[in-house]
Amino acid sequence: MGHTRYGVYFTPRPGAFAEAGATWLGWDIAAGIAAGHPDDSVTRRPRKYGFHGTIKPPFRLADGRSRADLMDAMERLSTRLAPVALDGLTLSQIGSFIALTPTGDVRDLAQLAATVVKELDCFRAPPTDAELARRRQSRLTPVQEENLARWGYPYVMEAFRFHMTLTGPMPREMVGKVLADANAHFDDVPPRPFVVDSLTLVGERDGEMFEELHRYSLSGK
Repeated sequence: MGHTRYGVYFTPRPGAFAEAGATWLGWDIAAGIAAGHPDDSVTRRPRKYGFHGTIKPPFRLADGRSRADLMDAMERLSTRLAPVALDGLTLSQIGSFIALTPTGDVRDLAQLAATVVKELDCFRAPPTDAELARRRQSRLTPVQEENLARWGYPYVMEAFRFHMTLTGPMPREMVGKVLADANAHFDDVPPRPFVVDSLTLVGERDGEMFEELHRYSLSGK
């Protein structure tokens, strides 16, 4: 099966947290299959990406680079990156959507993400003019515009904010109910502490859903 884009995500290891995310969104990224009975009105947009936190945003492979090359680089990088522990995760409203966001000191996680973005940038094909135009519809700040030009995505480096997206944009009047539903669904499932001890290479199936290709345990010091 072909993959049009690749990305590096944090995805939970198999267990209650991964299952809760998969059934909420309606897509099990690890198994590559539909899951649960999601509320399509709020989860349709993030469903294709699966339950995850973005570390290196999805990208097309540069000319002359292969998936095997990328996997080899991920294997080497994972031996240099140390796990990161945060206090936990909390439900948050970000603009018009809802996500799980980390609590505690996030600097080590931001540094981990920056390292992955930099180290794997040689595998990234430049964005197309259409992709650039679409990103610029969001009224980027100067820092975000600089990131887009340098790294192909606005929300990296200084603009990175780790989050695990649970909904697409919603009307204001829906937010309260969806937050209550998400609280009931996830309850006390998100782990405390929240530990990022692995990274997952994912692929987009022929322009459709994302699926896990390989999980890399972080073994650096």
